[in-house]
Amino acid sequence: MIVLPTRPLRAVTAAVVAATVALAGCAGGQGLPRAPGGSTAPAAAVPVAPMARGPFVAAANPLAVEAGLKVLREGGSAVDAAVAVQAVLGLVEPQSSGLGGGAFMMVFDAGTGEVTSYDGRETAPAAATPELFYENGRPLGVGEAVLSGRSTGAPGAVAMLAMAQAAHGRLPWNALFGDAERLARDGFVVSPRLAGFIAATRGQARTRWADAYFTKPDGTRYVAGDVLRNPAYAGTVAELAVGGAEVFYNGRVAREIAATVAEAPRPGALTAQDIAAYEPIERGALCRPYRIYVICVPPPPSSGVAVLQLLAMAEQTPDIALGPDSAGAWTAFAQLQRLMYADRDRYVGDPGFVRVPVQGLLDPGYTAARAALAPGLTGAAEAGTPPGGVLTGPDATHEPAGTSHFVIVDAEGNAVSMTTTVESVFGSGRMAAGFFLNNQLTDFSFSPTRADGAPAANAAAAGKRPRSSMSPILILDREGRLVGALGSPGGPSILAYNARALIATLDWGLPVQTAFNLPNLVARGDGFGADTERFSEALRAGLTARGVTLRPNDSETSGLHGGIWRQGPNGWAWDGGADDRREGVARGEAVGSRQ
Repeated sequence: MIVLPTRPLRAVTAAVVAATVALAGCAGGQGLPRAPGGSTAPAAAVPVAPMARGPFVAAANPLAVEAGLKVLREGGSAVDAAVAVQAVLGLVEPQSSGLGGGAFMMVFDAGTGEVTSYDGRETAPAAATPELFYENGRPLGVGEAVLSGRSTGAPGAVAMLAMAQAAHGRLPWNALFGDAERLARDGFVVSPRLAGFIAATRGQARTRWADAYFTKPDGTRYVAGDVLRNPAYAGTVAELAVGGAEVFYNGRVAREIAATVAEAPRPGALTAQDIAAYEPIERGALCRPYRIYVICVPPPPSSGVAVLQLLAMAEQTPDIALGPDSAGAWTAFAQLQRLMYADRDRYVGDPGFVRVPVQGLLDPGYTAARAALAPGLTGAAEAGTPPGGVLTGPDATHEPAGTSHFVIVDAEGNAVSMTTTVESVFGSGRMAAGFFLNNQLTDFSFSPTRADGAPAANAAAAGKRPRSSMSPILILDREGRLVGALGSPGGPSILAYNARALIATLDWGLPVQTAFNLPNLVARGDGFGADTERFSEALRAGLTARGVTLRPNDSETSGLHGGIWRQGPNGWAWDGGADDRREGVARGEAVGSRQ
């Protein structure tokens, strides 16, 4: 049963944010905008910022951006536009997200100052056990698990959007699916990125479902520039528009999902009853001060707490301020990541099943002590023992690629930052009702226990939500006013990508597009994955001299989207960006956005 309350159950108001920051006692420049290079502007030079307003949309496909802007032009709210954007992304970017997947959404309500989060993470079926991906006493290979019916959880994105739209929407629900239905019925042009995934010779792109969808009548595969139609998807969104989320979870669509999951190879246990029982959760927001800002993320099972922990450690690390051309800054950033990932991997899981020591991970004494370890690290970091932490089993979670992020701000100043996923590329490779099903349950730890039998925090269980690296971000000032929003896909590297974007925009003062296009450096464990070709020879040499030997990143590439409300030559506007590693755009009245 889908529960749709008329207002958020819990929220963080601007007043609470301001009080939190005041109690935190951050040093210097309180309430002042940060100038390029990380300095604080003198009090006499501080401009009075008008309220941040849209229309502004940044997303990974221009068709989705246009769908969102259309809703905003018609008087819709940021959450209304999010419904339209997701419906189009699920069609034109099916390798990344869709109606069969899940999401986390952060919402800023300009009228009340409330910040809250919505959890649309998938849930394991009632029949799930910690040995979900075991066979003959041993864990399955990741590829086998992904392609199995066991990998699919009850989808959460649609229910989550319905819950948020009931609380924050202005337009009728049935007015939000027109572009998605039209594009599915009449066809859309296959983009180069989608074409690249369609051309894959194995995996999810070569299941019988994908073959049927991506093969033209002449027997060849669709390529960039071809027009692809999806009448099944058009029918599903038309049904969803008229009947609401209830018809999705309690009707034909749910039955088709369950039937597809039950097919060989390795049928899954997800039933129509599991899908009907799915409930999204309004979880409030987790907000902490950073420099002169306040950063808000979703609570667990999102890993947003890890981003906040890294930022807290960064405040104790002077080398971070050396800037994007400094090997010292990048080295310090990498070492902090090692500590952050060690703690995240050990402690974060579904709070309905395990105790996550959120406050302990963010305790100032603990983060300062962890930051002090960074300069001496010579390999993988060990998990610490934060206040309230119970040491659980080591993690064995695999997080493949297949995620997207978008940001929306409406004319009233309401904002959405949403990360959405089907988990791997094309999810499980199985389709129902015109969309791909998620393989989200492979985000559980494949090894449910450690040697002494202690359970892993992220072990599978009936009704449990897998831990997620998704961490959509809202940025506020010290008075609780909206300053920015951003986020990224990237599997476990999401945490590194988001932290790097925050440091580049807020500490180094870079334009958003420049910040998003910077090289990525991911340090999880004992290696350093990176966009090696994006680092200059001088930086590579400086990093090597500090023991940081770059290897090509083996995670999903970043897809940062978002913006910062800044004063430009034409006044205050959105400085927007869309990661040049993908095909997105940032549009609106925004200085520096990609038009």
